[in-house]
Amino acid sequence: MTAEGEHLAANRIRMGRPGAAGAGRDHFGLSGTSQAYDPRVVAIRPDLADIAVADQYFAPHYAAPMMSGCVLPSAVLRGAPSLDADQTSELLYGEGFALLDLTGGWAWGYCLADHYVGYLAADALGAPIAPTHRVRASEALLHSAPDAASGGSAVLPRGALVMGEAEGEWLVTAHGYLPLAALTEVGTDEPDAAAIAEELAGAPYLWGGRTAAGIDCSGLVQLAWSAAGIQLPRDSDLQLAALGSDKDIDPARLQRGDLVFFPGHVGIMADAAHIIHASRRWMAVKVEPLADVVARSAAKGHEPPVSGTKRLK
Repeated sequence: MTAEGEHLAANRIRMGRPGAAGAGRDHFGLSGTSQAYDPRVVAIRPDLADIAVADQYFAPHYAAPMMSGCVLPSAVLRGAPSLDADQTSELLYGEGFALLDLTGGWAWGYCLADHYVGYLAADALGAPIAPTHRVRASEALLHSAPDAASGGSAVLPRGALVMGEAEGEWLVTAHGYLPLAALTEVGTDEPDAAAIAEELAGAPYLWGGRTAAGIDCSGLVQLAWSAAGIQLPRDSDLQLAALGSDKDIDPARLQRGDLVFFPGHVGIMADAAHIIHASRRWMAVKVEPLADVVARSAAKGHEPPVSGTKRLK
């Protein structure tokens, strides 16, 4: 272990912003055995846990998170600190990350928007920002000058968060210029989530992806509804659990924007008869008849789909 690693290991409880997540919680006590937890959204490892769960779950050490933000257009979140580990999600430019441990070039913690836990390359993180705008185009070029003919240093994906001041047709940021036409002010919702999903039609399927360069089914739903002002969990089963389900779907009652859940899969209704989804069958975001998707699912012996839209209305 490096000297830095030894220092961090000896000071777990003092890493980050002591008291930010555990203010007034200098002493902890468990009244019984630790409860079962979902490691996707509860930050616990065999050696370390988030101080926020110290009164619920046992760990040898606890850490208060250090708030940071993504400084790359997007950064892969992995299930383990290795380039060979599976991608589980993606952090977009400007999105916040609660850092709990930094060892060997890997940052461990959770994404602030959905509390999804995982590992990022440490160089993907920097100081957090107070975002003023969100990218609303599928992609937005960060220009080197306020001129459409100028070159750019990065391409930011839909959903990326940026901070700057508007000057004419441009947003001036610390790292370059973004066209205001590709942005929307933070807090301004885009009410048609289905339209956002339709913009990504043809995007390649990528497990754990959240951008036009690659996206999965729950990432598509999360990205679309986040832009519409509703933050959903990361995975389809978590989304369904958060929303509650309506069984025995009546196709005549489905509307544009409704969510339809299959075992391990979710899509957004484009209208009463067609679904928009990131499909592993097609390896792309595709709009197709809901009846076709239902038939394929039934052929695999799956239960009928359910609608999870109670809290979207």
